[in-house]
Order: sequence, then C-alpha cells, then structure tokens
Amino acid sequence: MIIKEVNKKYPKIPKDCFIADNATIVGDVTMGDQCSVWFNAVIRGDVNSITIGHKVNIQDGAIIHATYKVAATNIGNNVSIGHNAIVHGCTIRDNVLIGMGSIVMDNCVVETNSIIAAGAVVTKNTRVESGSIYAGIPAKKIKDISETLVSTDINKIADNYIMYSSWFK
Repeated sequence: MIIKEVNKKYPKIPKDCFIADNATIVGDVTMGDQCSVWFNAVIRGDVNSITIGHKVNIQDGAIIHATYKVAATNIGNNVSIGHNAIVHGCTIRDNVLIGMGSIVMDNCVVETNSIIAAGAVVTKNTRVESGSIYAGIPAKKIKDISETLVSTDINKIADNYIMYSSWFK
C-alpha cells in the first residue's frame, strides 16, 4: 500500500480500517471507522481535502479525487463506492450506493438513501434526490427507492464489506 504525505498533509486512517496491499491513499484524507479501501483503489487528497465517514467501502479500482481550490470531496457514512467508480469533487451523503463504473462529477450532491446505477455519469452540479435511483448518461432519476431496497441493498453491501475486510486482517 502507498500511504503518503503531500504538502505536509498525511492521511488519517483509523486502525480498524482495512487498506489493501496495493491501494493508494495520499495527502489530505480523513477516514472514519470501519472503512475499507480495496485493491488498486486510489484516494488522492493532493489538490483538496477528502473526508470519508464511517463504514465506507471503496472497492477495487475506484478513484476518489477533488478539484484544485474549487471542490473538496465529502463522503458520508454507510457508503459503498463500486468497482472502478470515480468520485470527484462532490458530496455523497449517508446511505448511498455508487454503482460499478459510475462517475460522479464536480459539485454534485448525492442525497441520502440513494443509488447511482452502474455505469451512470452524474454530470457537474447535479443534485441527486434523496431516496432515488439515478441511471444513464447523463444520469437522470429513474425511480424512487423503497425502504426495503435501502435495507437490503445499501445497508447489506456496507455490512458485507466490513465482513469481507475481516478476512484480510
């Protein structure tokens, strides 16, 4: 793993987090408890801050970055960032699933209890409504989320990743 200081800012990672051997975390990054950063994932806090809440999993190949002097990246609690997703200079609130291969661009806000479908592109300045699923290019709301979907998909995936990370510790 590469965990490196940039411009006198060193990542803050609680001891109970799992960081894969070839993950990269650099600069102004603050992580909460029970997080996991998986193989080939990159969290690059070199140009602006990145704040990650509790129980967040950043899956294989995902990239978390920000925009220089413009947009920090803030990720809430109980968030899953799917394989090869890009989260850039935006705000992701609590209880969110960012699907595999999706992109969330600068100044977007993804509100609570939401899903960004696999492969979706959430374009700059988009606000994703709480309790909704967005899909497509550019991403648009396709439907509301049921409470069952929140508990079975969003919460289950976040909980499963805590279990998966225990296998590697």
